Formats: sequence, C-alpha cells, structure tokens
Amino acid sequence: MSKLEDERPEAVESDNIESPKKVTDELPILIGYPMKVIAFVCRQIVMFSGFLMAFTFGAVVVIRYGFGGDLFAYEEWLLGISIVGFFAGAVLASARNLHINADILGIVIQDPKKIWWRGLIVLVIELLVILFLLYACYVSLLDDFSFPRLRSTPVLRIPFVTWRIGIMCAFGFMAMFTAAYLYVHIRKGLGLPLKSDIVKEVAK
Repeated sequence: MSKLEDERPEAVESDNIESPKKVTDELPILIGYPMKVIAFVCRQIVMFSGFLMAFTFGAVVVIRYGFGGDLFAYEEWLLGISIVGFFAGAVLASARNLHINADILGIVIQDPKKIWWRGLIVLVIELLVILFLLYACYVSLLDDFSFPRLRSTPVLRIPFVTWRIGIMCAFGFMAMFTAAYLYVHIRKGLGLPLKSDIVKEVAK
C-alpha cells in the first residue's frame, strides 16, 4: 500500500507536465489571450445550444401532444444550431486536450524518450488530419459559392453555407489548439523552460 501511495503523486505530476490544464498560459500573451477568448466563446455556444435543444424538444412535445400543434420548421434552424454547438464542443475538447485517443502505445511504452516521441507523432498526425479537414471544408465552401444561388433549406431558406462556415472555423480553432500543444511538447523535449516552470521557480 505504501508503495502505491509513493507512486501515485509521481503519476499525477507527470500527467500535469505532459498535458497542462491551460495550454494558452504557456503561449505568448498576443497568441494565448485570443485563444482564451475563443475557448470562452465556444463554451458559451455549447451551453446555449445545449439548453436550446433541450428546451425546443420539450416545447415540441408539449405543443404537439398537449395542444395538437407543431413548431413551424424548427428542424431547420435547430439543425444549424446543433451542428455549430457540436463543433464548438470539439474546439473545447482540443483546447483541453480531451479528445479520445485509442492508442495502446501510451500504455505499453515506459521509456521517457519513447513516450515523448510517441506524443510528438500523435500530435503531428492529429494536426495534419485537422488541417486536411480544414482544407476539405474550404473546397466545400468554394463549391457552394460556385452555384448562382446558394443551396438552402426547403422552408426557411437558410443557406447551408452558414453552418459550413462555422464548421470550417471550428476546424481552424482545433488546429490552433493542437499546434499549441505541439509547441509545448517540443519545448519540453528540447528542455526549454515553460512559463509554468518559471512561475514555480519564482514561487520557491
């Protein structure tokens, strides 16, 4: 039992070093502060869209089965809000490095150098995939704007491009936060001090 208690703090400390709680704190203020604002706005979007979806579905049940009516074309505007809310949540997950990573090597590898290289490879792959998706969104938008009239929903005539722009922005923000984690990871691998390390030394 004492052995486990001795090893427990070391594991927690290593996790904190590997994945800082707020990667924006490790960036220059001109970059970190706008990214903090982006994360804050995305958090508000997630809360608003989640509340609106729950409220709307509840209202639909009451109006439909209680009064025999229906909300006019609610599916169309709620679809756009739910999509934007979903991708805002994806940005928050990137900001906190909470995306699920089904990589068994993280459990098998024990050597610190190999762990660092494994983390570097995973972050690079994640960044490349997100950048590819960002490019795919850009190509999709070009296709939308190539039509004489923007394609839209059948009833409210909401252009599909409105939430596609939101999706493209979300992938751009995800790429920014993933690149920030890659920057911190490389600095640690090179032995360069982070802002959190400097603060700890000053506190001592």
